Amino acid sequence: YRCSVPVHLYVLRVYFVRLRSLISAYTMPAEVEKTPVDQSGDTKPSEEPPKCVLTLEILQIIKDAQQKHGLRHGDYQRYRGYCSRRLRRLRKSLHFLQGNKHRYQGREVTEELLGGGDARYLLMIVVQCERAWAHAMQLRQEANTEPRKRFHLFGRLRKAVKHAQALEVLCTASTRCDARCKLEAQAYCAYLEGTLHTELQQWKEAMESFSKAQTIYEKLSLALGEVQRALYQQRVDELSPSLRYCAYNIGDETAISDLKRMRLQGNVTMGTELDHLIEQAREKQASSLSEVTWLGRTVPVRHEKVRLFLLAAQEAPRELAQAPDIEAKIAVHERLLFDCKDALQLLREELRAEGGQPGKGPVSALQLLHSYLSYLRQRTTVERNLLLIRQQEQAYLLVTHGHRATQPCHL
Repeated sequence: YRCSVPVHLYVLRVYFVRLRSLISAYTMPAEVEKTPVDQSGDTKPSEEPPKCVLTLEILQIIKDAQQKHGLRHGDYQRYRGYCSRRLRRLRKSLHFLQGNKHRYQGREVTEELLGGGDARYLLMIVVQCERAWAHAMQLRQEANTEPRKRFHLFGRLRKAVKHAQALEVLCTASTRCDARCKLEAQAYCAYLEGTLHTELQQWKEAMESFSKAQTIYEKLSLALGEVQRALYQQRVDELSPSLRYCAYNIGDETAISDLKRMRLQGNVTMGTELDHLIEQAREKQASSLSEVTWLGRTVPVRHEKVRLFLLAAQEAPRELAQAPDIEAKIAVHERLLFDCKDALQLLREELRAEGGQPGKGPVSALQLLHSYLSYLRQRTTVERNLLLIRQQEQAYLLVTHGHRATQPCHL
């Protein structure tokens, strides 16, 4: 008997039949589990999976980013660029792009987007706040030479507050966010609102916002562990100078003394902010300093920088009396000499513009004022050098009593 079908086709047919049976066996739907029924006949409802809780450590995130990307050296432009790049990466990873290069299409983070349990949507709003805030701080540095930039500064701060308020509303309304995330959003929003009110010189509103932020951060520091407590306590300490400055502008005359005492304590983290607040307070006081008397002559003071230096020179003895050690006293003299250098440079430029010669004719009021500032600079330099000598004497006595060998660098 001869088969009419070739052998290889027959084998191939058998192979495909078996392959089809295997595929159908693996692709058959699994049996549906029957819902358990109790003896009474009621169907037991299936348990719902637990919802994913969203948490975002806002203060920890922004502090780490600020220290790593420029703010350790006061470089707000670098930090702003980092925020822009990170915001772009977040939007691309979440497929949340706002249009393309030809057309802008704004999109807002809603509560429905948080249903997936992804905290990056909240982080995206925080980065938007930080980018606007960093731009505002950069403009504040540049506003010393270009006053028109202050108006741009106000706009960027309002943008940061707008994003922070949206973050607070979203966290408060969402059932996915935990209590810590909601409190951190409220404190962060209050801090940015206080910063905006301070720049707008709305002192009462600024004090209320800073007080709210300080209270929340203080409560969080008490509720967290030892490792995280230091970060929140540091934020509480950073808000204290801002509160005292607001109190001073409201009418508390003792607040400026408290600010100077905080600066003398040598806290590095808030030293720059303290200097900025004290400078603003002195500008307010300098408006009343219109003349100075020296060698029996009264000289008018027209320049703002000269007024600020003279005011600092008047307050220097009080600061020296409150200084805890020699190093703090040397720092007071160094700041005074730095301000004196700028004031003298300004007077020299004005004398050069007038074309007056110091050795001929009567001494003008401007020349007398220049001589007075030169005298103050020489006196401050001598006092600073005496303090440096005393500091070296103390270091030498400490080495001598410690029985350490004298090295050539110590001679």
